[in-house]
Amino acid sequence: MTRTKPLGSAALGERELIWMMALLMACQAFSIDAMLPALDEMGRALGATGNDRQFVIGIYLLAAGVGALWPGAMADRFGRRPILFVCLAIYIGLSLACAMVEDYKTLLILRFAQGFGSAGIAALPPAIIRDRVGGDRMARLMSLIFVIFLLVPAIAPSIGQAILIFGDWRLIFVAMAALGVVMTLWIWARLPESLHEEMRQPILPRTIFWNMVSAVTLRETIGYTLGSALVFGGLFGFINSSQQLIGEAFGAGDMFPMIFAFCAGSMALANWSNSRIVERFGARRVSHTALFVFIAVAGAQLYFASQPDESLWTFVPLMALNMSLLGFVGANFGSIAMQPFLAIAGAASSAQTFLRMTTGSVLGAYIGYAYDGTARPLAAALLVTAVISLAFVLFSERGELFGEKMPDEA
Repeated sequence: MTRTKPLGSAALGERELIWMMALLMACQAFSIDAMLPALDEMGRALGATGNDRQFVIGIYLLAAGVGALWPGAMADRFGRRPILFVCLAIYIGLSLACAMVEDYKTLLILRFAQGFGSAGIAALPPAIIRDRVGGDRMARLMSLIFVIFLLVPAIAPSIGQAILIFGDWRLIFVAMAALGVVMTLWIWARLPESLHEEMRQPILPRTIFWNMVSAVTLRETIGYTLGSALVFGGLFGFINSSQQLIGEAFGAGDMFPMIFAFCAGSMALANWSNSRIVERFGARRVSHTALFVFIAVAGAQLYFASQPDESLWTFVPLMALNMSLLGFVGANFGSIAMQPFLAIAGAASSAQTFLRMTTGSVLGAYIGYAYDGTARPLAAALLVTAVISLAFVLFSERGELFGEKMPDEA
């Protein structure tokens, strides 16, 4: 099998690659965040009430984590492009199927199938980047990808709310399908195959299994995979309960899209800042510092959440600050975890994404379902998960933090 060449005459440059991978991953984010303003309407239409409304978000995240196991191994054998096309076809088809459901149980089944089948749209971009670069340079590129990627969560609730002006919640699924079609055409026309011929892996269950096991058991990287799963579990908990927390607990339902955009935008700004400094200071130094500050801010969040008169004006700045700190954690933790696995980048990305997404989604669903009309469960979860995350990082680093920069070889 030869390397697939892009249709366009010019080679794919770094800037276009960053935009392409970011918007590909953003398909998954859009399918979550654009639905947030529609949860009330969807729940009434399909018979879901209370915290049960969150399941349409949580089950997609869980399925995407479980589904992350299959695309990487397939992509290590057949290449990145064909597996991406399969995932996008599933994403498009099941988006349209979700738009036609008549009961909530069927919607949850379809959402699980969609998250599982399209998991490669989030699991494969790190492998594609790792095919090209490594080390702190990979952290820089992933940070730039997350800058663009996070613009989608920032504006997706506003897009979802605008769609509701012209129609009902079903149109949001139609918009998801349209985004999938655009990404399919772009990738078909411009993305070359990045898997090197000599690195193609055979489809041997035992080989695939041990490749994945090695990607999530190596001491130098497992702490970073589990650590990011925990802190992003707290983030998923916020996403799951954000509409209720902001709209009901703080009585700011009309401001929800703007507040959510402010919080997500802070992560985008942090990732841009990370891309400017990570090659100078190293992914370890930057992410370790951010994690310590995150713990301090989470402690402040828990203090204010425990007061009887907590207001939106304390909750939002602190939540936005901690989300921005995640911008210095996520891309760096992921790059450190992927560094040793150039030869099995697809399997490693799948296995690590599986562990992060399943752990994070289950934890996030639990945190969201613990919503009690206040911000206390969320604040406590953010603090506890960050402290345990630090313990995992200390395990991987054998007790020594703020280590040297990583080499940039591909």
